[in-house]
Amino acid sequence: MDYTFAHYQESADFLRARLDGFAPEALLVLGSGLGFLGDAVEDPVAVPYGEIPHFKHSTAPGHKGQLVFGVLRGRRVAVMQGRLHHYEGYSYQEVAYAVRVARLLGAKTLVVTNAAGCVNTAWSAGDLMLITDHVKIFMESPLRGPNLDQFGPRFPDASHLYTPRLQALAREKAEALGVPLRQGVYMYFPGPQYETPAEVRLARTLGADAVGMSTAPEVIVAGHAGMEVLGLTLLSNMAAGILDQPLSEEEVLTAAEAAKGRFSALVLACLEEL
Repeated sequence: MDYTFAHYQESADFLRARLDGFAPEALLVLGSGLGFLGDAVEDPVAVPYGEIPHFKHSTAPGHKGQLVFGVLRGRRVAVMQGRLHHYEGYSYQEVAYAVRVARLLGAKTLVVTNAAGCVNTAWSAGDLMLITDHVKIFMESPLRGPNLDQFGPRFPDASHLYTPRLQALAREKAEALGVPLRQGVYMYFPGPQYETPAEVRLARTLGADAVGMSTAPEVIVAGHAGMEVLGLTLLSNMAAGILDQPLSEEEVLTAAEAAKGRFSALVLACLEEL
């Protein structure tokens, strides 16, 4: 369906009534392995997606499916413990719905994380990557349909969807923490099947360093609404065809668990100075 501005307003109004004047500065969309950061929020108010008008349920493994509002490292945040994906059967508008609601609540920044397959053969599984840009050429845009002028223009610029200032901040914090940080391009695939070796070769030809099934829709909507964006990826496995072995969901979750200490440290350090 095409959401109207009234839909987003209704969702935001519902949450305002629960939040008693609290307004988030940033929205955190947490991928595999980082959902526990929502449990670290001080004075939390947790709202299951199913209670919020027009929200959809998260069905991906390891995703709690709730918004947590509170303070994290001195910043007022809204934390999505579990994102939505197109492969769950949702439209791109539904996938990115929470971004616009958070914007109406006051959020000016989107911090988005994910686990993805590593395409760059010079890198290794377990590396962290700062997203500098993305490729999304499959299927429609989350901005398809009537434009909502209240959020942004019909034809928004996408030159700097990932904010250069926040990229510089992430590089600075990674160096201070001693956390190696790759920098590269994320390519979106709709899933839920993992990419084929031929698709991975295509991604590499197009300049991608990582492939995954999330992030791009939310970032496009955030950019349309004038939000700053910081994107960080855990390269949880080598993409199909690079190693002579099949890919599995268990491999991704195991890698996410192993990396969560340094990954969360970097996210929190950046959050402090957004």
